[in-house]
Amino acid sequence: MSAALSILHPVDQPFASPPTTDTAPAVRDYDYSVTWGDRFLELIKRAVPNEEKRHHALARYARFLSLFPPHYVVPGALEKTLRFHDRSLPIQLGAPILLAAGGNKTAEHLPAFAELGFGGVTAGSATLKAWEGNPFRPRVRLLPLDRAMQNSMGLNNPGIEAIARQVDVSLGRCHRRKMAIGISVTDTPGVTDHDRILVEIEATFRRAYGVADYVELNLSCPNTGTARLDLDTVLMARILDHVMQLRKNLVPRKAVFVKLSPDMGMKTLDAVLQVVSDAGITGLVLFNTFPGDKGKFLRLKTPAAEVEPLTVSGSKGGISGRILYQNTLPAIRFIRSQLPHFTLIASGGIDHGAKVLDLLEAGADAVQAYTVLAYRWNAIRTMNKELLAAMRAKGLTTLDGYAPWKRD
Repeated sequence: MSAALSILHPVDQPFASPPTTDTAPAVRDYDYSVTWGDRFLELIKRAVPNEEKRHHALARYARFLSLFPPHYVVPGALEKTLRFHDRSLPIQLGAPILLAAGGNKTAEHLPAFAELGFGGVTAGSATLKAWEGNPFRPRVRLLPLDRAMQNSMGLNNPGIEAIARQVDVSLGRCHRRKMAIGISVTDTPGVTDHDRILVEIEATFRRAYGVADYVELNLSCPNTGTARLDLDTVLMARILDHVMQLRKNLVPRKAVFVKLSPDMGMKTLDAVLQVVSDAGITGLVLFNTFPGDKGKFLRLKTPAAEVEPLTVSGSKGGISGRILYQNTLPAIRFIRSQLPHFTLIASGGIDHGAKVLDLLEAGADAVQAYTVLAYRWNAIRTMNKELLAAMRAKGLTTLDGYAPWKRD
């Protein structure tokens, strides 16, 4: 792998953080006007100041919308089929915007997320058994100056069995609404024995693979208080090789993604890309939340004193939101140049429909979003409209098959 961007990102600087040189290419960070709906959302946030309670209300809100006509229909021009280099089953998306893992931890009311405008949902992340997450409160905090979020929930979820059952009973209705459903799986926080990690991930992967359209391996959560798996390339290689060998005996062949962290320096990123390439993974999700303890790399508008610890140990959790977009686009472009056949899903700071089109043109096949829902009313519906407007401005009538970055 080539460290082509090392002049912009020194080896010891996290790759997915703002470049430190004046020679870095500009990234258009589209802004949007505040609407009456956004003002109404602010009133809701004042009435329900607990961010985690509002988070858990998202699935119920989607369900509420689905009970009343007219039902939202994603414009046909936004439909996209993901086709994979490893001959995995194609995935049909009604729109290229998916709900990121963590947005629906329990997989409840999945078909209703079509009402919000999503073309897919990644449920979880799921551990083998139910997990309560981090015990301290609050576990979520908004950073309004940056339209960002601090999160240290710690992978709370009801376990893979409960999530898989929900996906199994909902998948047909989701497909009729032109939504794909994946499951994010991960290891149990606190487990350090490598053999046990492997056994747990295998069991969780098998159950998710049996019911979902695709599986996302979350090896990069910064909120558990234990070492991330993507920082140990030897263990990571062992896990990925084991999972991909396992997949050879499972039918039909489904896409397997790996979600990476944005705080790797160029040297580590280079090693990780080699590992995923050697393992034959279908694609990558770029990226997870940014570790708050490394917030100095993000150039936050929020004063450092206001980015408070979310744990008794002093950890600041993971940061998501608009601030992360500053390098999402060049990161996608760079990694596309390194892994031209991989499927890439962009995640980080995507809060405007025009950004979606820019990312698709840079090399992304689809995008994930979540934090924008805390700042824009009916955010994904609005982003779909913005995406359509950006397409029309370029004379595009459909996204399906649109990949200007491809070279024949």
